Amino acid sequence: MPLPDTALTPLEAARWAERSGLTLPADRHPAVAATAEHILSVVSVLRELDFGDTPPATAYHAGEAKSDAAV
Repeated sequence: MPLPDTALTPLEAARWAERSGLTLPADRHPAVAATAEHILSVVSVLRELDFGDTPPATAYHAGEAKSDAAV
């Protein structure tokens, strides 16, 4: 799902919080909107990464890796 081109407003942040069952005091709306915008910007960068050749996490088994480092 593509992210919207407009910033999340404090009112929208409050509405989404309420929809999620959280009650936000009015003085927290701007801070929550700014934090959500930052998180969305980081996630949008991560979505651009190509993990095509990366096996899923379930393919990794701790302790089975062979160490080839010289000491």
